[in-house]
Amino acid sequence: MSNLDREPVPSVCGGRGFVVAEPVRELLSPRRVRLGESTEVRRLLPNLGRRMVGAWCFVDHYGPDDIADEPGMQVPPHPHMGLQTVSWLHEGEVLHRDSTGSLQTIRPRQLGLMTSGRAISHSEESPRPHQRFLHGAQLWVALPDTHRHVEPHFEYHPELPVVTAPGLRATLILGEVDGARSPGTTYTPIVGADLALSRGADVRLPLDPDFEYAVLAMSGESRVDGVPVLPGSMLYLGCGRTELPLRAESDAGLMLLGGEPFAEELVMWWNFIGRSAEDIVQARRDWMEGRRFGEVQGYDGAPLPAPELPAVPLKPRGSRR
Repeated sequence: MSNLDREPVPSVCGGRGFVVAEPVRELLSPRRVRLGESTEVRRLLPNLGRRMVGAWCFVDHYGPDDIADEPGMQVPPHPHMGLQTVSWLHEGEVLHRDSTGSLQTIRPRQLGLMTSGRAISHSEESPRPHQRFLHGAQLWVALPDTHRHVEPHFEYHPELPVVTAPGLRATLILGEVDGARSPGTTYTPIVGADLALSRGADVRLPLDPDFEYAVLAMSGESRVDGVPVLPGSMLYLGCGRTELPLRAESDAGLMLLGGEPFAEELVMWWNFIGRSAEDIVQARRDWMEGRRFGEVQGYDGAPLPAPELPAVPLKPRGSRR
């Protein structure tokens, strides 16, 4: 999914200076952003106060939306560099196309993982016809400097490992939890898991104390370390935890996001992640002039033009304002 803001604000993130080295409970409220005609997302990262959780640098939650009589998701071809995109659904379907020739329909709890590397372009759309409801999350993972110029590629993993406990079913998206490991390719120590909780579940999920964590609420009523977390909000948890108490007041869906604090400082603007203003300026020029990012075949519509660059200087900073 693209950042469709026509006046995107530069996000300066990364660096360990602002990582909370102890357990905290920091509730993050979303910013609402329109994507196309019928989709509105709740943007949790980058947030006013917190920019990253490990290498996770962008989180949108959308739905559940009734799109029976609507076009649904319609995101034209657009570019990415320096990151991975993670498409994750609870309801509906999304058709992915990209400039490497990938064409794949992604369904609930299947992993669509696109590594942009040096440059890629892609589109996302609700199939025609499509299911009535659309509900999911779109996330980005920042690539470290040693891997940010890898060849672009797309992975599709319809079957993922599952960890169970009484009242809990955890599907591994990326990384490892309790000995189970996702097949998705990662470039930094990271974890992502989809947590399905049954009403009345009261469990403790094992964590790595060297990671920082956050939990995104997808649906239902739940408490994370005693804090009520409503759908569309996210609780930042800091580092230093060996386990996480979870309790469900109803059937509930959560996403656990975590990783080793990202040491490098980044510049993130529109759909690009670089290390300097020059990286971003060159990427925008290349996209607008038809270089480097390739072409998406088969999408019925024109590519998305890049917004104008901001007047303020683009400078790399840490993971918090």
